[in-house]
Amino acid sequence: MRSDVTRAHYERLADKYDENWAYSPEFIEWMTRNLLSRLDLSPRRSRVLDIGSGTGLYARGLAEHASVVVCADTSSAMLERLPSDERLISLVAGAEDLAEGRVRLPHDGYDAILMKEVIHHVADPPQVLSGLLRLLRPGGRILVVMLPSEIDYPLFGAALDLFRERQPAPESIAAAMDRAGLRTELTYDEFPLVFSLNRYTQMVRNRYMSLLASFDDAELDDGNLRDAPRASRP
Repeated sequence: MRSDVTRAHYERLADKYDENWAYSPEFIEWMTRNLLSRLDLSPRRSRVLDIGSGTGLYARGLAEHASVVVCADTSSAMLERLPSDERLISLVAGAEDLAEGRVRLPHDGYDAILMKEVIHHVADPPQVLSGLLRLLRPGGRILVVMLPSEIDYPLFGAALDLFRERQPAPESIAAAMDRAGLRTELTYDEFPLVFSLNRYTQMVRNRYMSLLASFDDAELDDGNLRDAPRASRP
Protein backbone atom coordinates (compact mmCIF):
# COMPACT_ATOMS: atom_id res chain seq x y z
CA MET A 1 0.00 0.00 0.00
CA ARG A 2 1.10 3.53 -0.62
CA SER A 3 1.76 4.58 2.99
CA ASP A 4 1.51 3.71 6.63
CA VAL A 5 -1.10 6.48 6.91
CA THR A 6 -3.60 4.33 5.02
CA ARG A 7 -2.82 1.29 7.17
CA ALA A 8 -3.28 3.34 10.34
CA HIS A 9 -6.55 4.69 8.97
CA TYR A 10 -8.02 1.21 8.64
CA GLU A 11 -6.73 0.17 12.05
CA ARG A 12 -8.67 3.10 13.56
CA LEU A 13 -11.72 2.45 11.39
CA ALA A 14 -12.05 -1.26 12.17
CA ASP A 15 -14.75 -0.96 14.84
CA LYS A 16 -16.86 1.35 12.63
CA TYR A 17 -16.19 -0.17 9.21
CA ASP A 18 -19.29 -2.34 8.93
CA GLU A 19 -21.41 0.43 10.42
CA ASN A 20 -20.18 2.83 7.73
CA TRP A 21 -20.55 0.48 4.78
CA ALA A 22 -23.48 -1.76 5.66
CA TYR A 23 -25.83 1.22 5.36
CA SER A 24 -28.01 -0.69 2.92
CA PRO A 25 -28.56 -4.46 2.99
CA GLU A 26 -29.87 -4.11 -0.57
CA PHE A 27 -26.57 -2.58 -1.67
CA ILE A 28 -24.53 -5.35 -0.04
CA GLU A 29 -26.70 -7.99 -1.71
CA TRP A 30 -26.50 -6.22 -5.08
CA MET A 31 -22.72 -5.87 -4.91
CA THR A 32 -22.28 -9.50 -3.82
CA ARG A 33 -24.40 -10.69 -6.76
CA ASN A 34 -22.27 -8.64 -9.14
CA LEU A 35 -19.05 -10.05 -7.69
CA LEU A 36 -20.33 -13.61 -7.97
CA SER A 37 -21.54 -13.19 -11.55
CA ARG A 38 -18.13 -11.91 -12.66
CA LEU A 39 -16.01 -14.36 -10.68
CA ASP A 40 -18.05 -17.37 -11.85
CA LEU A 41 -17.18 -19.53 -8.84
CA SER A 42 -17.72 -23.27 -8.58
CA PRO A 43 -19.27 -24.19 -5.21
CA ARG A 44 -17.12 -26.39 -2.98
CA ARG A 45 -14.24 -26.22 -5.46
CA SER A 46 -13.14 -22.62 -6.08
CA ARG A 47 -10.38 -21.00 -4.10
CA VAL A 48 -10.71 -17.22 -3.72
CA LEU A 49 -8.12 -14.64 -2.69
CA ASP A 50 -9.86 -11.48 -1.46
CA ILE A 51 -7.21 -8.73 -1.31
CA GLY A 52 -8.17 -5.86 0.95
CA SER A 53 -11.05 -7.85 2.38
CA GLY A 54 -11.23 -5.81 5.59
CA THR A 55 -13.85 -7.29 7.91
CA GLY A 56 -14.98 -9.73 5.24
CA LEU A 57 -18.07 -7.76 4.30
CA TYR A 58 -18.12 -9.42 0.87
CA ALA A 59 -15.98 -12.48 1.60
CA ARG A 60 -18.90 -13.82 3.63
CA GLY A 61 -21.09 -13.97 0.55
CA LEU A 62 -18.29 -15.33 -1.63
CA ALA A 63 -17.67 -18.14 0.88
CA GLU A 64 -21.19 -19.43 0.22
CA HIS A 65 -20.07 -20.18 -3.35
CA ALA A 66 -16.48 -21.32 -2.85
CA SER A 67 -14.47 -23.91 -0.96
CA VAL A 68 -12.32 -21.28 0.75
CA VAL A 69 -11.74 -17.52 0.77
CA VAL A 70 -8.37 -16.19 1.88
CA CYS A 71 -9.01 -12.74 3.36
CA ALA A 72 -5.86 -10.67 2.95
CA ASP A 73 -5.56 -7.22 4.48
CA THR A 74 -2.79 -5.05 5.92
CA SER A 75 -4.96 -4.28 8.97
CA SER A 76 -4.95 -6.98 11.61
CA ALA A 77 -7.68 -5.06 13.46
CA MET A 78 -9.95 -5.44 10.43
CA LEU A 79 -9.21 -9.14 10.08
CA GLU A 80 -9.96 -9.76 13.75
CA ARG A 81 -13.58 -8.90 12.92
CA LEU A 82 -13.99 -11.66 10.36
CA PRO A 83 -16.92 -13.93 11.24
CA SER A 84 -16.08 -17.35 12.57
CA ASP A 85 -16.24 -19.57 9.49
CA GLU A 86 -13.85 -22.36 8.55
CA ARG A 87 -14.08 -21.24 4.91
CA LEU A 88 -12.57 -17.83 5.77
CA ILE A 89 -8.81 -17.68 6.32
CA SER A 90 -7.24 -14.42 7.51
CA LEU A 91 -3.85 -13.29 6.22
CA VAL A 92 -2.09 -10.04 7.14
CA ALA A 93 -0.72 -8.96 3.77
CA GLY A 94 -1.11 -6.26 1.15
CA ALA A 95 -1.32 -6.49 -2.63
CA GLU A 96 2.41 -5.81 -3.05
CA ASP A 97 3.31 -8.49 -0.49
CA LEU A 98 1.31 -11.06 -2.42
CA ALA A 99 2.42 -9.99 -5.89
CA GLU A 100 6.10 -10.07 -4.91
CA GLY A 101 5.88 -13.35 -2.97
CA ARG A 102 6.86 -11.81 0.36
CA VAL A 103 4.07 -13.65 2.18
CA ARG A 104 3.44 -17.38 2.10
CA LEU A 105 -0.05 -18.27 0.93
CA PRO A 106 -1.95 -21.32 2.22
CA HIS A 107 -2.58 -22.66 -1.31
CA ASP A 108 -0.58 -23.08 -4.51
CA GLY A 109 -3.04 -21.15 -6.66
CA TYR A 110 -6.46 -19.49 -6.80
CA ASP A 111 -9.42 -19.62 -9.15
CA ALA A 112 -10.42 -16.04 -8.41
CA ILE A 113 -8.67 -12.95 -7.06
CA LEU A 114 -10.79 -10.02 -5.92
CA MET A 115 -9.43 -6.49 -5.44
CA LYS A 116 -12.33 -4.31 -4.35
CA GLU A 117 -11.51 -0.65 -3.67
CA VAL A 118 -7.82 -1.51 -3.37
CA ILE A 119 -6.11 -0.54 -6.60
CA HIS A 120 -5.88 3.17 -5.74
CA HIS A 121 -3.73 2.25 -2.73
CA VAL A 122 -1.19 0.47 -4.96
CA ALA A 123 1.86 2.47 -6.00
CA ASP A 124 2.53 0.50 -9.20
CA PRO A 125 -0.69 -1.20 -10.39
CA PRO A 126 0.75 -2.77 -13.60
CA GLN A 127 3.57 -4.44 -11.68
CA VAL A 128 1.25 -5.70 -8.96
CA LEU A 129 -1.30 -7.03 -11.44
CA SER A 130 1.44 -8.89 -13.31
CA GLY A 131 2.63 -10.43 -10.05
CA LEU A 132 -0.86 -11.49 -9.01
CA LEU A 133 -1.39 -13.17 -12.37
CA ARG A 134 1.13 -15.81 -11.30
CA LEU A 135 -1.17 -16.77 -8.41
CA LEU A 136 -4.05 -17.76 -10.69
CA ARG A 137 -4.84 -21.36 -11.51
CA PRO A 138 -5.60 -22.18 -15.18
CA GLY A 139 -8.82 -20.44 -16.20
CA GLY A 140 -8.75 -18.19 -13.14
CA ARG A 141 -10.02 -14.62 -12.98
CA ILE A 142 -8.93 -11.32 -11.43
CA LEU A 143 -11.71 -8.86 -10.64
CA VAL A 144 -10.80 -5.24 -9.90
CA VAL A 145 -13.67 -3.18 -8.50
CA MET A 146 -13.04 0.55 -8.35
CA LEU A 147 -14.65 3.96 -8.61
CA PRO A 148 -14.35 6.02 -11.80
CA SER A 149 -11.79 8.81 -11.90
CA GLU A 150 -14.53 11.42 -11.39
CA ILE A 151 -17.25 11.15 -8.73
CA ASP A 152 -20.14 13.41 -7.74
CA TYR A 153 -20.16 12.47 -4.07
CA PRO A 154 -21.38 15.21 -1.70
CA LEU A 155 -17.91 16.05 -0.40
CA PHE A 156 -16.08 19.33 -0.03
CA GLY A 157 -13.86 20.60 -2.83
CA ALA A 158 -10.50 19.69 -1.30
CA ALA A 159 -11.61 16.07 -0.82
CA LEU A 160 -12.86 15.79 -4.41
CA ASP A 161 -9.61 17.31 -5.70
CA LEU A 162 -7.59 14.77 -3.70
CA PHE A 163 -9.74 11.94 -5.05
CA ARG A 164 -9.05 13.03 -8.65
CA GLU A 165 -5.33 13.20 -7.87
CA ARG A 166 -5.16 9.70 -6.42
CA GLN A 167 -7.72 7.70 -8.36
CA PRO A 168 -6.42 5.87 -11.44
CA ALA A 169 -8.66 5.71 -14.50
CA PRO A 170 -10.45 2.36 -14.91
CA GLU A 171 -9.34 2.33 -18.55
CA SER A 172 -5.69 2.43 -17.50
CA ILE A 173 -6.17 -0.48 -15.10
CA ALA A 174 -7.98 -2.50 -17.77
CA ALA A 175 -5.11 -1.79 -20.17
CA ALA A 176 -2.57 -2.93 -17.58
CA MET A 177 -4.49 -6.18 -17.07
CA ASP A 178 -4.59 -6.70 -20.82
CA ARG A 179 -0.82 -6.17 -21.10
CA ALA A 180 -0.30 -8.66 -18.27
CA GLY A 181 -1.92 -11.32 -20.42
CA LEU A 182 -5.52 -11.31 -19.21
CA ARG A 183 -8.54 -11.20 -21.50
CA THR A 184 -10.08 -8.04 -20.10
CA GLU A 185 -13.58 -6.58 -19.98
CA LEU A 186 -14.42 -3.14 -18.57
CA THR A 187 -17.97 -2.47 -17.37
CA TYR A 188 -19.71 0.21 -15.30
CA ASP A 189 -22.56 -0.40 -12.87
CA GLU A 190 -24.59 1.94 -10.67
CA PHE A 191 -26.69 1.56 -7.56
CA PRO A 192 -28.70 4.49 -6.14
CA LEU A 193 -28.03 5.34 -2.50
CA VAL A 194 -29.94 7.84 -0.36
CA PHE A 195 -28.97 8.99 3.14
CA SER A 196 -30.14 11.60 5.57
CA LEU A 197 -27.74 14.54 5.77
CA ASN A 198 -26.96 13.70 9.42
CA ARG A 199 -26.11 10.10 8.58
CA TYR A 200 -23.80 11.01 5.73
CA THR A 201 -22.14 13.77 7.73
CA GLN A 202 -21.34 11.22 10.44
CA MET A 203 -19.89 8.85 7.84
CA VAL A 204 -17.60 11.63 6.64
CA ARG A 205 -16.52 12.38 10.21
CA ASN A 206 -15.82 8.66 10.64
CA ARG A 207 -13.69 8.95 7.48
CA TYR A 208 -15.54 6.21 5.66
CA MET A 209 -13.34 6.86 2.59
CA SER A 210 -9.61 6.44 3.12
CA LEU A 211 -8.80 9.77 1.44
CA LEU A 212 -10.61 11.53 4.29
CA ALA A 213 -7.80 10.38 6.60
CA SER A 214 -5.75 13.15 4.98
CA PHE A 215 -7.94 15.79 6.68
CA ASP A 216 -8.09 16.59 10.38
CA ASP A 217 -11.33 17.07 12.33
CA ALA A 218 -11.35 20.84 11.85
CA GLU A 219 -10.93 20.49 8.10
CA LEU A 220 -13.79 17.99 7.94
CA ASP A 221 -16.04 20.26 10.02
CA ASP A 222 -15.18 23.21 7.81
CA GLY A 223 -15.77 21.26 4.62
CA ASN A 224 -18.77 22.47 2.65
CA LEU A 225 -20.97 19.42 2.17
CA ARG A 226 -23.75 19.90 -0.32
CA ASP A 227 -27.27 20.05 1.10
CA ALA A 228 -28.05 16.37 0.57
CA PRO A 229 -26.31 13.22 -0.66
CA ARG A 230 -27.32 12.06 -4.12
CA ALA A 231 -27.20 8.74 -5.91
CA SER A 232 -23.68 7.71 -6.84
CA ARG A 233 -21.67 4.78 -8.06
CA PRO A 234 -20.60 2.31 -5.35
